[in-house]
Amino acid sequence: MQRWQALADVAARDLALAKLFEGHTDALAIMAELGAAGTDPGSVWATWAAEPPSARLELRRTARGPRLTGRKAWCSGAEIVSHALVTAWDGEGAQCLAAVAIGQPGVTVTADGWHAVGMGRAASGDVLFDAAEAAEIGEPGQYTARPGFWQGGCGIAACWYGGALPFADAVADLLRRRDEPHAAAHLGAIDAALAAARALLIETAGWIDAHPAASARILALRSRAAVEETVGTVLAHAGRALGAGPLCRDAALAQRFADLPVFVRQSHAERDLAELGHGLSGADGLSDRDGPSDRDVLGGGDGLSGGDGECAVPGWRL
Repeated sequence: MQRWQALADVAARDLALAKLFEGHTDALAIMAELGAAGTDPGSVWATWAAEPPSARLELRRTARGPRLTGRKAWCSGAEIVSHALVTAWDGEGAQCLAAVAIGQPGVTVTADGWHAVGMGRAASGDVLFDAAEAAEIGEPGQYTARPGFWQGGCGIAACWYGGALPFADAVADLLRRRDEPHAAAHLGAIDAALAAARALLIETAGWIDAHPAASARILALRSRAAVEETVGTVLAHAGRALGAGPLCRDAALAQRFADLPVFVRQSHAERDLAELGHGLSGADGLSDRDGPSDRDVLGGGDGLSGGDGECAVPGWRL
């Protein structure tokens, strides 16, 4: 819960910073979960796990240690971070996780693959690896098999949630300056959507804190879907309430209108919804034996209790 609060708070201030901050905190959490050595407190980490078919890294185990070769896409903050955790594939076709220093001769940060205005400062371009020195983290397949994989995936939704909060503030500020009944209706719709998303994130965080070793796959998919829907609702109502003025005259809000839709596209949209539906029905053949039961995830019983039950948080802050 505390981690998600921090992510939401940073996202409410700066979405590009939140993107980098989330990758850094995710990397530290992954290494802690997989028993890796501690990191230099002055280092800045990224987590690059995108796996498009045209950009997959190869990991070779040599006498001098692991080496990485190939192209990695969607590398947020590549010109800023000092180190990264990257997914790669070994000679046996297993997915591995490796830590790599970005400043070494075998790593080339490019400007390829990123032309968006939204989230431009995060600069999620491509990075080339040429026999770059690396250190394996955990065992092959362990990155996605650990409980923290879905916990971290749900943390992205906390960033999306925080990124939507300034739009609520902007509409509320408009109403404080002049009485506009349509804007009031839009603010009411924004508040209802944010309140529902906030309650679900709090409930999910409470369940994960109470069951840290269990699978949160269903809960993460559900939370991401719900918060994505909320972001769309907030953007639509805020745009209609505020009109063209902030889009043209308020640089910070205009940047956020450009940034947030790009950030939310980390969602896989209908593919994630389909995975959620298959998971709820059991049609995907995957087992969440260590996670909440079907009765819990479908709303019965008390399996999703948030610990002490204190789910009412004043205001819009997560």
